Amino acid sequence: MNWIQLHDIIKSSKNILIISHINPDGDTLGSMCGLYSAIKDNFRKKADMLLMSKVPNVFKFLPYISEAKHISEFDSSREYDLVINVDVASADRMFDSSALFYRAKFTVNIDHHVTNEKYAKMNFVTPTASSTGEVLYGLMKKMAWKISEQTAEALYTALLTDTGSFRFNNTTANAFKTAAALVDMGVSPSKIYKYCYESNSKEHTLFQAYCLSNAVFSEDGKVAYINIFKKDMEKFHVAEDCTEGLTEKLRAIQSVEIAFIVKQLSSTASKISMRSERMDISGVCAKFGGGGHKLAAGCLIKSSVEESAKKVLEEIKNLKL
Repeated sequence: MNWIQLHDIIKSSKNILIISHINPDGDTLGSMCGLYSAIKDNFRKKADMLLMSKVPNVFKFLPYISEAKHISEFDSSREYDLVINVDVASADRMFDSSALFYRAKFTVNIDHHVTNEKYAKMNFVTPTASSTGEVLYGLMKKMAWKISEQTAEALYTALLTDTGSFRFNNTTANAFKTAAALVDMGVSPSKIYKYCYESNSKEHTLFQAYCLSNAVFSEDGKVAYINIFKKDMEKFHVAEDCTEGLTEKLRAIQSVEIAFIVKQLSSTASKISMRSERMDISGVCAKFGGGGHKLAAGCLIKSSVEESAKKVLEEIKNLKL
C-alpha cells in the first residue's frame, strides 16, 4: 500500500470517518482537523470526525473542531466506506469506536508511535516523525494536495504540541522543516503558541500548583509522581485537560529522570502519563498494555490511584536508575 492508493481510496469513498484517540491531545486533534480540512479542500467532500472524550478548552480554536461529534452522537451500526485513525497507536485506544472502525469497507492508520500495532488495512506509520501531523504533512505533499491556511494551522498545532513547543528529543531537522513550510503557508507561530500554552484559566493554574505541591519523590529524587483524584478536580472546578504539562514540570526538576502522573478515572481505573529525560520508559507502560515513545509513554491500569502508582514504581525499579 502507498500514498497513491490512499489518494485514490479517499477520492472514491462516498462516506469517510476520521477517528481521534481517547483523552485527545494536540496531535490527534490537529491531525484530525487538518485531514478533514484537506479532504474538504481537495475533494469537495466532508468527512465525519469522531471524539471519545471532551475537547480540551485550549484546542477549541482548531479549524473545524466544532464539526467533530462525540461517540454518543454516532449511530454505531453505520457502515463507512473509509475510516482513518490519526495518532491512534493501538486498536484499544479506539474504545467504543472500534465497531465503526472494523465495520468499514476500508481502514487506514496514520501515526508516528514506535509501538503502533499496524492494525488497519493500510498503515502509514513513521516512528522517526515528531508527530502524526508531520506524517500527514508528508503524505499531503506526496499526493500534491492543496494545503490551505486552515489545514496548515491544524497540522502546526499537532507538531507544536507533540514536540513540547520544539523542546523534546523528537524535535528533528525535518520537524523544523515542516514547521517552516507551514509558516510559509500562513501559520502565525505566536498565535498558535498563545492558544496552546497561554490560555489557561485561573482555576487550572491553581489546580496545577496544588498538584505540584503534593508531588512525591522516590529513588533518591530520580523519580517524581503526582496522584490526581476526581474529588480534587471537582474542588478546583477544572476540566479533564487540567493535567496537561504536569509531567513536563516534574521532569524539569534537576534530579528527576522519570516523571509520571496517576489520574483517577474511576475507583478501579487510573490513567498513567509518563516522561523521561533519557530512560526508555515505553517498556514500563507496555507492561500494562500501553505504549508510546521511548521518552514519553502512557497506559491505563485497572486499579486505584494508590495501587496503580505502586505498580508503576515497581516496574520503574527494574530500569536500574
